[in-house]
Amino acid sequence: MKKSNRFYGYSLILAFFMLSLAARSQLSTDFYNTSCPKLLTIVRTQVQNAIKVETRMAASLLRLHFHDCFVNGCDGSVLLDGSDGEKFALPNLNSIRGFDVVDNIKSSVESACPGVVSCADLLAIAARDSVLLNGGPIWKVLLGRRDGLVANQTGANNGLPSPFDNLGNITLKFANVGLNVTDVVSLSGGHTIGLARCAVFSNRLYNFSGPGIPDSTLDTNMLSDLQNLCPVNGDGNKTTFLDRNSTDLFDNHYFQNLLNQKGLLGSDQILFSSDEAKTTTQSLVQSYSANSSRFFADFVNSMIKMGNISPLTGSNGEIRKNCRVVNS
Repeated sequence: MKKSNRFYGYSLILAFFMLSLAARSQLSTDFYNTSCPKLLTIVRTQVQNAIKVETRMAASLLRLHFHDCFVNGCDGSVLLDGSDGEKFALPNLNSIRGFDVVDNIKSSVESACPGVVSCADLLAIAARDSVLLNGGPIWKVLLGRRDGLVANQTGANNGLPSPFDNLGNITLKFANVGLNVTDVVSLSGGHTIGLARCAVFSNRLYNFSGPGIPDSTLDTNMLSDLQNLCPVNGDGNKTTFLDRNSTDLFDNHYFQNLLNQKGLLGSDQILFSSDEAKTTTQSLVQSYSANSSRFFADFVNSMIKMGNISPLTGSNGEIRKNCRVVNS
């Protein structure tokens, strides 16, 4: 019986690996070289313009790709409008942004190559460019995804990692889409840029482990600053930088903050300070904090892996004319 169960488990792992391999084999870095040769230049220009207007947009575009891939795979479903869409799932409500920028990118690409490039691929390219333009690494984006026909609000509610999750739940949500502990830590490093609202970290500031007791893993000076920004019953939409003292540069400073109890989100700090981290994620945090090259290399690998989560290829899905709605 034990051998049978073990064989079944190996079979599932093998099946997932083969599916991932098949998906990757259908994606390629030169997918649009003939059909839309100026694609990468168009997207880079639009992302650059958007970041000049608002530096925060780099993090917003990176996050859109992340939230897209974790639900239904990387199929652009996060962009679909509608009250039942992923935009209105609890992890995304009043949180994900950048849709107007994606509209501008799509419009520019459609002018050059109508009906050719998927919204899902535009998210993948824009995420890469957002990292690069803020000082991060560059990589060749695998392309050839097609756009999904339906959104999955329930999937977003249940499958997206939450800033309130413990490390076990976060790791499980990553594992459910084929990502491992290294991916958890390296992709969390995307929080080296961007902002977060009081609503997603104020639970750490006051009654975290009892009445009037804040999170003991939060630096006391940082705690005081955050309590001033986010008073009890204050405006939950006020924001502050995710990476304290290195706000707009894509670097490994985020991990150095974790070593000094200056992670903003609970889901960030637990990568170093939780009991479970001691045997799982803590050593990676320490390594990345000291070695930016290793962080960049692992981040690139994890972004490529994430970009290969269940893409629609071939005749599946469609190439949306408007990223907000399926074709009529």
